[in-house]
Amino acid sequence: MRRKKAPGKSHTMPIAIGSGVAIVAIVILVNYYLDQTTLSGQRFGDQLSQIQADLKNETQSFDANLTQYKHGQISRDHMLQITDAHILAVKNILPRYDNLKAPELFKPSLQLFRLSTETQIESDKTLRDWIATGDNASSAKSDQLLQQSFQYEMNALQSFESAKTGGSQ
Repeated sequence: MRRKKAPGKSHTMPIAIGSGVAIVAIVILVNYYLDQTTLSGQRFGDQLSQIQADLKNETQSFDANLTQYKHGQISRDHMLQITDAHILAVKNILPRYDNLKAPELFKPSLQLFRLSTETQIESDKTLRDWIATGDNASSAKSDQLLQQSFQYEMNALQSFESAKTGGSQ
């Protein structure tokens, strides 16, 4: 005599296995997405850091030349050439900000870093006017713009750090 199968038992096992497989797949996909997000954020941070390092190096080199100019070691015409090259180099950094793929949390800090660089360019242009004319008002305006650029950069750093801690919670 044959035993009758209990009703419903034969369908329960495949459903349970299917559900288990689906849950495992979802966990794997969520972990993969989180890993990709982390890697994307890391890449963004590394690329932004490289831009800021390049900007810092360019600015330090220019400042060294400016100090030499102020001490009479570089002629005005040569300093104007150096300043023009410097402004062009900093302008060439701007598109690098636009090419970054910023995670949503970091977009405000990226905008502030870009604004800082734009303001620095305006400061450098005004400083060039001072070099060309000797007008102290241009020097004062350049200093004011440079201070504003510095403030944007400090705000960008604060925003970046807030996004980092906010994104990791």
